[in-house]
Amino acid sequence: MEFKVIDHPLVKHKLTILRDKDTPSSVFRQLVDELVTLLAYEATRHVRVTPKQIETPIQPMEGEVISTPRPIVIPILRAGLGMLSGMTSLLPTAEVGFLGMKRDEETLAIETYANRLPQDLTDRQVFLVDPMLATGGTLVAAIDYALERGARDVTCICLVAAPEGVKHVEEHIGQRADVTVVVAALDEGLTPQAYIRPGLGDAGDRLYGIVDQ
Repeated sequence: MEFKVIDHPLVKHKLTILRDKDTPSSVFRQLVDELVTLLAYEATRHVRVTPKQIETPIQPMEGEVISTPRPIVIPILRAGLGMLSGMTSLLPTAEVGFLGMKRDEETLAIETYANRLPQDLTDRQVFLVDPMLATGGTLVAAIDYALERGARDVTCICLVAAPEGVKHVEEHIGQRADVTVVVAALDEGLTPQAYIRPGLGDAGDRLYGIVDQ
């Protein structure tokens, strides 16, 4: 597994405002969109392309376009949905799938409540998006879904990560596939309740408001 922290002044600036507890939801959503676009630029560095012959207003030339089968972007609901626009702004031709997952706050077990993915992901480049990489359980489950369907090239984009979660993903994936994790920051660790510290709080609640259970 390859792990990348994007060290860029704009990323640090936007992430600082994002972390601030006084940042309102409207600004939070805008910053998530902007941060994802910055992260996606690096995360898509190795997206596959094929040559294409075109004619400019001046002369013929050979350029490059994104290969088929198209990449697929998979937000992990619900918080990952706030990252979708930033990804599709850079990959407008990508297909979009959805995984609905939630963590039991007592047992920390991952429950999948929605799965809208193609049955066959062979030869597809998969981009999983989720704001938080905390324990790593949700991301591991999502990666497993993709691998079970034939994917072997998976890139995960998160805003912040805890070392415990990164270690869990790395140990679980091993050498089974080409997996890359791209984040804006590697934080200090987890609280006893498995929240990232200093983190940015509950990303879903800050994006969309608190939902009664």
